Amino acid sequence: MTARTVRRTARTARTVRTTGLVAVAAAAALSLAAVSAQAATSAAGGAHHAAVSAAAAKKSAPERTQKLPDGSTAEIYQLGEQSYRAKIVNHGAVLATLDTNGRDAGLDANDMFIVLTLGGEVHAWMGGGHQGPGTFEVAGGWTVKVTKFGELRYRAQIIGHDGVAATIETKDRHDVGLDANGVYIVLSNGGVLSAHE
Repeated sequence: MTARTVRRTARTARTVRTTGLVAVAAAAALSLAAVSAQAATSAAGGAHHAAVSAAAAKKSAPERTQKLPDGSTAEIYQLGEQSYRAKIVNHGAVLATLDTNGRDAGLDANDMFIVLTLGGEVHAWMGGGHQGPGTFEVAGGWTVKVTKFGELRYRAQIIGHDGVAATIETKDRHDVGLDANGVYIVLSNGGVLSAHE
């Protein structure tokens, strides 16, 4: 009985080894077939992939760049009609991003004020900030009344000869900007207002 058990064990071990080798060979054959099919698909779609990559590379490059007063650079991208993005870059690092999203955008970047217009123009200047709330006479003959209506929430009414011409509010705790007929205005979420011609 012991000899028979040994023979069965030897035969079982050999069967398991053979079955294992067949399984490995089958898996390798299936993998090779899958890789070959993928390579054929890649070769057929290679031209399309190259075209998509070229379009993505073109879109990832800025339309133009502009040097800012503090030495950083604004990289301006056109995303669509009257839709622009400006990345503020210094030594390769993106410090801030402005998006027009249907209206002019603004930023107070440590006393350097930036407006990105719906037309993709960037206007930047240093200083000239007024701490709100309060009423201030600013460039272009405008009067601006800044009021606080919540934590990090400010509203600025831009008042001309005929009354209130525009109102801007800090939104979602973000700074805002405006092109008021060639006078660029920024209101920060801390209530600092600056304007420049």
